[in-house]
Amino acid sequence: MTHFSQLTDMRIKSLKPKDKPYKVFDGQGLYLEVMPNGGKKWRYRYLFRNQDKRITLGNYPTLGLKEARTKAEAERRVLADYKDPILERRLDLENKARTFFDVAKEWEEQFFANWQAATKKKKRLHLQAHIYSIIGALPIREITPVLILEKVLRPIQARGHLETAHRVKMICSQIFRFAVASGQAERDPTQDLRGAMPPPKVRHRSTMIDQTKISKLLNDIHNYSGHVVVQHALKLLPLVFVRPGELRHAEWSEINWPESQWRIPEEKMKMRLPHIVPLASQAVEILKSLYPFTGGHKFIFPGQRGNDRPMSDAAVNAALRYLGYSGEEITGHGFRSMASTILNEKGYNRDWIERQLAHIEQNAVRAAYNYAEYLPERRKMMQDWADYLDELKATDI
Repeated sequence: MTHFSQLTDMRIKSLKPKDKPYKVFDGQGLYLEVMPNGGKKWRYRYLFRNQDKRITLGNYPTLGLKEARTKAEAERRVLADYKDPILERRLDLENKARTFFDVAKEWEEQFFANWQAATKKKKRLHLQAHIYSIIGALPIREITPVLILEKVLRPIQARGHLETAHRVKMICSQIFRFAVASGQAERDPTQDLRGAMPPPKVRHRSTMIDQTKISKLLNDIHNYSGHVVVQHALKLLPLVFVRPGELRHAEWSEINWPESQWRIPEEKMKMRLPHIVPLASQAVEILKSLYPFTGGHKFIFPGQRGNDRPMSDAAVNAALRYLGYSGEEITGHGFRSMASTILNEKGYNRDWIERQLAHIEQNAVRAAYNYAEYLPERRKMMQDWADYLDELKATDI
């Protein structure tokens, strides 16, 4: 665009100071103010909501004529978006001063309420132990990919904790993405670190798929003589495909007896989506057997320290250890892998299995509406699975 102006470099150099400041206009709101001491300041004049305003762009000759016009054009673009350049400058300065710690605390306030207590605890431990002491006090806009890699992640990796390094990188990325979305950062620098560290080793949950071993395990569970609540939790867990934390937080109000369903609300699920567990007849009988003991309480599996709290998160694994099974043989979480592996081998539809495991699909919005998907097929699959386990339990070993 052609710039019609009165100023040239030669004319600017010829401007002499006077007793009072005076202005020489370049055009389109840009002018040079000459001070009595000989200093020359570039200013931009504009109207915003019928108010006459001015903003200082810089001093001449540090800021030359061409650069001053470029800056003035940038301010005009701000105005074109119906924003006040002075206010935008102030906000920009505030954002530049925002530290990683400042933004991380905002992120915590916004998202931690939706996470389970164990998840919150782990994230806070990583923030305190590995992140805040290194980059917490730095302006978030000044943190670079190299800084994160060399000062935050590499030291963790060097101590032999590669998986922790990847978890820390993920937390940093979550905070940076929040900063971008809230206008406090331009981009997520961790995206430039893809491939900078070797991938973590995949740790599979300990489980069993050998029929003879499963048969022995089921009979050992059947004969377990521990606390009645843990007895029933051990018997039910293989039949419902849920995570141990979801089982121990189960409430009687969530059981739909006429439909033989356990409806888990979204706030209790890892993926924060509601979930339906069709209950095989064997699962219903286990719940009916437990009802006289805990039916008057909120939780199906209340803790021994108080009926208003769920049983300990270590109770199921402790019972398995008591029965003589090591953590390398089976864990409470391993019953999910057991069901998934065997049902896939038996040819059941993978989508039915994944839906019953409450594994989130790529389209989270679609998943939120389809939690009841394949329900008739899943109901039959769950009954087939319970019958299969009964057959194994009855097998001579």
